[in-house]
Amino acid sequence: MKIAIVGAGAVGGWYGGLLALKGHEVYFVTRRDYEIINQNGLCMRDAQGDKIVKIKKAYPDCTAIGVCDLIVIAAKSTANHTLPDFIKSLIGQNTVLLTLQNGIGNCETFASIIPAERIVAGLCFVCINRLSPGVVENTHAGYVRMASAYGPPSESVKQCVSLFTEAGIDCQSEQSLDAVLWKKLCWNIPFNGLAIAAGGITTDKIMANDLLRERAIELMKEVQAAAAACGVPFKDEHIERQLKVTTGMGAYRPSSLIDYLEGREVEVTGLWGEPLRRGQAAGVNMPQLSQLKTEIELKLKAREQLT
Repeated sequence: MKIAIVGAGAVGGWYGGLLALKGHEVYFVTRRDYEIINQNGLCMRDAQGDKIVKIKKAYPDCTAIGVCDLIVIAAKSTANHTLPDFIKSLIGQNTVLLTLQNGIGNCETFASIIPAERIVAGLCFVCINRLSPGVVENTHAGYVRMASAYGPPSESVKQCVSLFTEAGIDCQSEQSLDAVLWKKLCWNIPFNGLAIAAGGITTDKIMANDLLRERAIELMKEVQAAAAACGVPFKDEHIERQLKVTTGMGAYRPSSLIDYLEGREVEVTGLWGEPLRRGQAAGVNMPQLSQLKTEIELKLKAREQLT
């Protein structure tokens, strides 16, 4: 398949690299790393060591790539207001779009440029970081779950699941996008958020601090209540599993923490604002999430004042 990875940083680079290793014609779109990747290849690092992957070519934009069979959106949701125009040259009559972005509301971004039945949402439960230009590291392989933008799994979902599975990725389809979104938010909301609000700390420090750990659990329970009110409940075992996995991550830096520390825009709306709005609209009181969102916004405002 001819595949464009739009936003070939940590997540995009890792999964794009695995697809390239399976022989697909993979193009990276990355404004920061394209020259280094074209020169040296992509370095993929995990517990088995390093491997260098050569992709077809990396570009700073989409114009030279042409129509693709699959577009994988791994750019941050903060770029969603520009992405539909940015990727139009990649779209043909049968192109499938897979978004691997965090937060809520991403599929709606692309509904104006591609039919809903060809939009697939993927949620990545992994620990992947971009260490330096052209170098990505996976410290917890985890899994990917995919769902249709609307309704039960479509043929496009089945195609993407098959593609990822053949590349050695633990990937399955889900009956409901909302269900898997809220399950992902169960981790993202507390740990991406507290890492920033507590002063720029890694997940191990959150877990080691009794007050922060208890606060993370309270946030998870609010997310659980919101999910149930929205018709997609999940069990307590999911919360317990997320806590266990987090303990095994060690000193992990969530993606929002990296954005915060490096002075980049943070996905406040998708990760905290929209879930809070939807939860409250469903009748759920979410004081912990409301407070966390306020703290994050204050941290970002203080950062701007320093710069």
